[in-house]
Amino acid sequence: MRNVLILAVALLIFQKWDKIALYFNPLPDYASLRPGEVILYATEWCGYCQKSRELMREHNIPFYEYDIEKSQQGRSQYNRLGGKGVPVLLINGEVIHGYNAKKILSAYSKTQSTSFL
Repeated sequence: MRNVLILAVALLIFQKWDKIALYFNPLPDYASLRPGEVILYATEWCGYCQKSRELMREHNIPFYEYDIEKSQQGRSQYNRLGGKGVPVLLINGEVIHGYNAKKILSAYSKTQSTSFL
């Protein structure tokens, strides 16, 4: 029974290691480098990256873009944020993987409501 419990705990730790590691080694605050802006990690050729740009322009959301294929700094931040595909957006400390208009607008609206307090 003890061996089964140890195996279960080890498996749980293995499955959740990325979240456990962030607890001990939190992500740098890349958002503070560009206050008030969304940071977009993207590529030129990506259709969903283009949709993200269009969405933010339509809603007058200020953003700064790193082309992860051309910017070493952008690529490094993208990797550190757990990027496995593009786009990746960083909105006031919240990381959004992929294009999801609802999540992007919701995350940005949260930053706007707290900035007036």
